[in-house]
Amino acid sequence: MKMTYLTILFLLFTQTSVSYDLVVTYKGDPIASINRTDLLVPYLDDPLIDDSKFSEFTKELGEKISQEPVDATIDDDGVIVPGQEGYALHRQKFKELFYTNFFEKDVIRIEAPILKLHPRVDSELLADIRTQQIGQYITYFNANNEERSHNISLSTEAINNHVVFPGKTFSFNEVVGKRTKEKGYLPAPEIVKGELTEGIGGGICQVSSTLFNAVDRAGVEIIERYSHSRKVPYVPPGRDATVSWYGPDFTFKNNYNQPLLIRSKAIDGKVIINIYSSDLVEYTPRKVPNASDQLPKEIKIFSN
Repeated sequence: MKMTYLTILFLLFTQTSVSYDLVVTYKGDPIASINRTDLLVPYLDDPLIDDSKFSEFTKELGEKISQEPVDATIDDDGVIVPGQEGYALHRQKFKELFYTNFFEKDVIRIEAPILKLHPRVDSELLADIRTQQIGQYITYFNANNEERSHNISLSTEAINNHVVFPGKTFSFNEVVGKRTKEKGYLPAPEIVKGELTEGIGGGICQVSSTLFNAVDRAGVEIIERYSHSRKVPYVPPGRDATVSWYGPDFTFKNNYNQPLLIRSKAIDGKVIINIYSSDLVEYTPRKVPNASDQLPKEIKIFSN
């Protein structure tokens, strides 16, 4: 279809003539623009701001600004990596600025007021609670099973550097999150001593079981823990903690007067989990049997 010269001029005019009389900036740069009439209740003689439209506008604005804080961590060399502040829209202050300026005749420019969000864990806290090891456990796995080893590494990374504050409960499923292909988890089909296991994230139960024994040695309160239906090879009988996103979880509560720090890694066929706290922690350790370093043969299952 051919477009006439006048049609083209009309389209150009309508595209360039659109102007907004309310502009919100962040650090001096425009991030949202709207016509004030779009935020009014229609068909009224006197202008009235529509609360639902304002709420939706504020929500979208907040999403553009929102930046979650990043906790401080300890890297593989034992060096503390400082955390980073986050930011959020200060909704109450924005509402006050908005209503104060809304009925001005000129174009309104509002600089979005910001709330600083501090990290849950900062460098000072980490330095304090890394001083005393109160629990440790090591389990062993076949590093030649690449898929299972990969899943073990991902889940140990997920719980590494996690801090559990006094009175708070740790949930393995909540911290590790759903095990999906999008997160990098692989299908790990295998038979171990007659038990068939197949699915995305196979191997993570070794991590949850290692964590269970580490925190049990530290004497914490175990809230939720389930054993597999059959014996598993990486921990002594009755010392496992099975987990599933749509099923059982492993949870424990920090019943001490100081935060707990989880340090975990998978290296050279070993899952190593250490539990730390400050020198002021008052804890009562428990005796927990060691895991065997003798690995059973694993049979890989390949589907046709």
